[in-house]
Amino acid sequence: MSNNDKTAIVLVNIGTPKQPNAKSVADFLGEFLADPRVIEGRGPRRWLWLAVLKLIILRTRPKKVAKLYQEIWQEESPMRTILHAQVAALQQRLNNEYEEAPKVFGAMTYGDQNINDLLVQLKRESYQKVFVIPMFPQYSATSTGAVYDCIANFQRASREVLDIRIVKSYYREENFISALTHSIENHWRNHDVAQKTVFSYHGIPQQYADDGDPYPQHCIETTERVKAQLRAGEFAAQADSIISTFQSRFGPTQWVQPYTDKTLGELAAKNTSSVDVICPAFSADCLETLEEIAKTNKALFIDAGGQQYRYIEALNDQPLFIECLAKLVQQQATDWLGDKIEP
Repeated sequence: MSNNDKTAIVLVNIGTPKQPNAKSVADFLGEFLADPRVIEGRGPRRWLWLAVLKLIILRTRPKKVAKLYQEIWQEESPMRTILHAQVAALQQRLNNEYEEAPKVFGAMTYGDQNINDLLVQLKRESYQKVFVIPMFPQYSATSTGAVYDCIANFQRASREVLDIRIVKSYYREENFISALTHSIENHWRNHDVAQKTVFSYHGIPQQYADDGDPYPQHCIETTERVKAQLRAGEFAAQADSIISTFQSRFGPTQWVQPYTDKTLGELAAKNTSSVDVICPAFSADCLETLEEIAKTNKALFIDAGGQQYRYIEALNDQPLFIECLAKLVQQQATDWLGDKIEP
């Protein structure tokens, strides 16, 4: 690197329970759902929600969610395992690119190994510059916005702040779109192409979108950009079979539509016999993809009359996605990184 300042690259995902048991799930959900970025509201509405969270949700939901985690858990949660793999792959990529590569770390917004604890550690170890990549391609106040809050809270407690840069979104990055396109094309080369391909994005309440959260528009643009790339390749004819939906709604309020589960039921009822489903808002497979999409929604589609349902895994640590992350580092922190290794 070109100067003596220690530089860190930090990949941040949302977080998971520490263990697949009711207590760990309750601890995680308590922190996650108490964040006003996730469940908005002020004054009496805020206090009412916190009461409902403590007295009802955290007494009933953790046992159910823990059982779901147990079905996908290995030594740790898939999200955390994949984050470790992403960190290692990006580190290797940067080591190959730069004479003195910055150190890559992983962190979570909520729960164990969170971003605040990591920033405390980095400051203690004399890092001066930190480049943060929230692992959410499309911006939402409920996800990336919460990362900004965590960093602002850390900085607020410091007399001498760290030099921190943050990627707000990367859904328009060519390497991200190419990684998604390649993943879909590779899946289709190895399987019969389904009649419909569903891009299932994590949802947000409709009111958040009405109040200005750009997330739904970012999702639709992601789909359109992938379709445009597909039209330039061997699967051009399949691009028009792609539709966008939103999953993981919670509570009685209206969320951004169309809903993934209802759409799958409707497709089966209209004699669509096969579907492929991919989740472009998730950089790593997790409970929402491995259980909700790959299992629960598959059963829903088959029970409604569908015949073939395939889930296309998240980008995880695929080489093209790691290339996307490396490009983000190069674009946003060029003056921090110094000299590249000569070929």
